[in-house]
Amino acid sequence: MDEPDWAKDRIQSIERGFAVLLAFDAERVNPSLIEIAQTTGLSRPAVRRILLTLQYLGYVEPTGGSHWRLTPRVLTIGQHYAASSMVVAVAEPYMSRLVEQTQESASLSALDGNEVVYLARVPAKRVLNVTATAGTRVPAHATSMGRVLLAAAPPEFVDRYLVDPGLQRLTPHTITDPDQFRETLERVREQGWSLVSEERERGLIAVSAPIRDHTHQVIAAISSSSSTGRTSPGHIERHVVPVLTRIAQEISHELGA
Repeated sequence: MDEPDWAKDRIQSIERGFAVLLAFDAERVNPSLIEIAQTTGLSRPAVRRILLTLQYLGYVEPTGGSHWRLTPRVLTIGQHYAASSMVVAVAEPYMSRLVEQTQESASLSALDGNEVVYLARVPAKRVLNVTATAGTRVPAHATSMGRVLLAAAPPEFVDRYLVDPGLQRLTPHTITDPDQFRETLERVREQGWSLVSEERERGLIAVSAPIRDHTHQVIAAISSSSSTGRTSPGHIERHVVPVLTRIAQEISHELGA
């Protein structure tokens, strides 16, 4: 059968790129280069070049042993990441339980470049001044989620972050001093959670904890957010942090940590 006229204008390299992206699914969350080649029918050298290109663009990253995984950046072009990422599927029921136990909204996020991207969100029944949905991006330095993720990042990544984009002042409460920020990250590493009040947005207070995968690497952060009119840092530390950190550990355990 002859191809339609429009098919003659197809760009084969783009077709192959999407074929490689679509090779990541629920059964192949962390496939090897060989598995991707077998799934797509492409040669190993071709798959390698495509993966390196996608890595340069920020859509995939190597995990060691010639294995690869998607990054949250694919959320900007569709919902494939949510469908193929185990952390989202595993975390959502726990997020609902977090909302039930705290009566506050819960979010799941990951670090994408210099920003935090929301992977999933379960709102509380009442209305808060938070309109984040999956795919929303926020500055890492002024959020509890971002600090949990930056605290787990390599030191050289944090060094680059402090230069570009730097610690932009978003409210009068935003930490902008590099030395103070490094001390804050060290405290987050030691205690295993981060609480931020009104540093990104007036009236917003949130606490986050890390989620780890089977290699014990921090791959995401789970958070509980509220308003300063409803609660205080002291109340969150006493009543929300124990619940949040326990649920984060349970998610990590289910992911193999």
